[in-house]
Order: sequence, then structure tokens, then C-alpha cells
Amino acid sequence: MKQKLIACVLVLSGLISCSKSSNQPKGNAGGTDTTTFAFTAGADVSWVTQMEASGVAFFDTTGTVKDLFAILKEKGINAIRLRVWVNPTGGYCNTADVVAKALRAKAAGMNILIDFHYSDTWADPGDQTVPAAWANLSFSGLDSALGAYTTAVLDTLQNNGITPTWVQVGNEVSNGMLWPMGQASTNMAQFATLVSTGYKAVKSVFPKCKVIIHLSNGYDNAVYRWLFDGLKAGGASWDVVGMSMYPTDATWQSQDSLCLVNMQDMVSRYGSQVMICEAGYAVSEPTEALTFLSDLITKTKSVSGGIGVLYWEPEAYNGWQGYQMGAFNQLGRPTQALDAFLTP
Repeated sequence: MKQKLIACVLVLSGLISCSKSSNQPKGNAGGTDTTTFAFTAGADVSWVTQMEASGVAFFDTTGTVKDLFAILKEKGINAIRLRVWVNPTGGYCNTADVVAKALRAKAAGMNILIDFHYSDTWADPGDQTVPAAWANLSFSGLDSALGAYTTAVLDTLQNNGITPTWVQVGNEVSNGMLWPMGQASTNMAQFATLVSTGYKAVKSVFPKCKVIIHLSNGYDNAVYRWLFDGLKAGGASWDVVGMSMYPTDATWQSQDSLCLVNMQDMVSRYGSQVMICEAGYAVSEPTEALTFLSDLITKTKSVSGGIGVLYWEPEAYNGWQGYQMGAFNQLGRPTQALDAFLTP
């Protein structure tokens, strides 16, 4: 999501099971779960501890100071997404910080999505930088480091009583991850190996957790087919295809329609579930943001394997770190954009 900076589900008790469907999956996807579950209305709030440490407060719609997780729950949010960086400057989004936030999400009754960037900083379609500690490793060493690191972070979560519903192996990996060795356009087979290692590591700790492979531009079917065909050919597995959507006033209607076609194709072509892992819209246009999100949620729900939509960092306000696509106004209160998640 870095390019936008300068640019797991509160599940109704007894309604969810993470067990695999008995149906045979298509392609290399892990299979579509046919169990009835609550639709995921989520938010990535990875900045929350850093914002709080900087003195930022959050308010509900009446102006009352409250914990961010409580405010989001009142807005229908039932899942929290948290990014993980290997050794970030300042410590935010490292393993300990992620555990602290995940415990708060669990206490709020929310399900959790863990988003591995496999970097010390932002990983996105333009940057997939190898962590400094892994920089001099061979490909075999890099693959082993990814597996060991994924297992260690998830073991730490488990030891703290946290069971994520989903785990992302990589963030916006439209051209692979851990460049150059895992760059899909030049080393698709090695990227597939890294994905397989991450998948196995997740399942070794949390066998019922769903593994997400997440790309940018959810409207770009050609890129999705290219990447997932490559992963399939390389023997990689996944459970959910994740997507990002950051349109404008001029593009949201066409992009939402194309995203619907892409979601339907991912389900039929690979047997995958689909999730909008990141969505955002200009904070200065809350009415339009509500319309966009409502439409995207409706379209996602209409797909047989559409399981949820998550907003990216709605709590960012007053231009926090230059980000202008949050969903809290200048007074630190949620805008009407988040009302899209109140629809049953």
C-alpha cells in the first residue's frame, strides 16, 4: 500500500467452521469452503499503536473518546487485518507489535487476518525488498528463512492465544515478492516455491487457517490470470485470492464492474474464494466513498466465493503520514463511508 502513501471476521457464534469443503478444488487452490459464515466486514488498522503513541485519539460519531476497536465494531467491522514486517525501523508492525494489536482485536470479538510483507518495510507492486537480515542468502537460504520466519511469527501468536482466520503470504504480489529471486516476471518458478513454503508454514501451525495470495488492482483480470496460472504451473497452493481496490470518482463504477468479473473468474478458474483485502477512497469525499463501498460489498456478496471486504487504515485522519484515503474526518470521527459495513 506504500504507493498510496507518498502515497479474522466477528463471527456469529456457531456460524463458522474453517474445515475444508469435501469438494475437490480446481487448479491449485486449497478448495472453496461451502460452510455458511458471516460476511467479512473488515479494516486494516496496523497504524493504530503508532498513532496512539503519537497522542492521536479516536472518537465515535458523537464525539466521545473510545478505543478504536470499539468504534469500528459499532460500525459493523468484524475483522481486523494486521501487517507484519521483519525488522522495521522503530519497531511498529514487528512481531511484538502485531501480537499486541491482535490481542485487542481478539478481545473485541473480531477475527484476524495476518499480512506478511516479507520485508522490513512496505511491500507492494513497486517494491518487494528483501529484509536486511536475508539480503545475502542464496535462494535456498531465502526460502528456508521465509518458512522459519512465518512459522516463528505464527507460533508466537498461537502461544499468546491468537488463532488467525486468514494469513497472507506476501502483500500485493502482482509481480512476486523478495526481489529479484522471487520476482514473478523473471523467476515465476522460484516465486511459486516461496508461496508453497509460506503455505506449508501456515498450515503447519494453523491447519484450518485460509492462506491468501493478494494482488493489487482487482479489476485487472489479465494480471491475475497470468500470476495464478504461473503459481498453478509451479505447484503452489492457496485458498483465497485477495484484491486491492483504490478507485476515483471517474473510475469506481467501471473498476467495480471489472472487479466483479475478475472475482467470478477466480472462483470458476481456480476454485478459490475471493476477498477484497484492501479498499480505499478519498477521505474528502465520504458520500462517494459510501456509494463505492456499498457497491463493492454488494458485488462481492453476489459471488459464490466472495467472503469479504476490508478497508485499508480507515482510522488515519488529518493526513497521517500523508495518507488521504482514510475514513475518519478531521475531528477523528468515522465518516459515513464506514456505514457501508452496517448493511446486513
